[in-house]
Amino acid sequence: MLVIAHRGASFDLPENTLPAFERAIEVGADYVEFDVHNDLSVTHDRPKRGVAYPTLDEVLDLCRNRIGVMIELKRPRGDTVKRTLERLDDDAVLVCFQRPPLEEARRLRPGLRTVQHVGFGVSIRRAAEGAWAAGFLNERVTRRGLATAQRLGLETLVYTVNDEARMLELQRVGVSGIFTDRPDLALREL
Repeated sequence: MLVIAHRGASFDLPENTLPAFERAIEVGADYVEFDVHNDLSVTHDRPKRGVAYPTLDEVLDLCRNRIGVMIELKRPRGDTVKRTLERLDDDAVLVCFQRPPLEEARRLRPGLRTVQHVGFGVSIRRAAEGAWAAGFLNERVTRRGLATAQRLGLETLVYTVNDEARMLELQRVGVSGIFTDRPDLALREL
């Protein structure tokens, strides 16, 4: 099961910061996941004051050849998808809640893997029309939903899982990966 450091090792250090990403690398996570905005800054919805948030280029430079990256586009507009894709290696993964940005990404970079979050206006069946994986909210994922996604050929990723027992339960039902604020805990338990 893939261990995806949600906004870096964000239990230990401020999320979406270079130290949080460095910590995720140190503990051995498979991927770091982070949020990218239209100005290609790496922050979540409401940046905290006094925290030095990096740019997409800075994060990619830190991670290159050290850890996989999953980039979540936050309500992209204009040429944000294109500008983001220009910076990504072929092994990167693009994540989004909205379908149109992922469709644009697949048009521009057909081989790039994408994760379509489901359950918020996008069905599992729609996600299977081009995504590599379906992303499920931990509190809303069901065995039936996971089975449907797997039957349709999708990898299954669940976010955000920080409880040890839940990590093990998801592993038992064959989830492909989890997003977690605690990659060190996940790696130790799994």
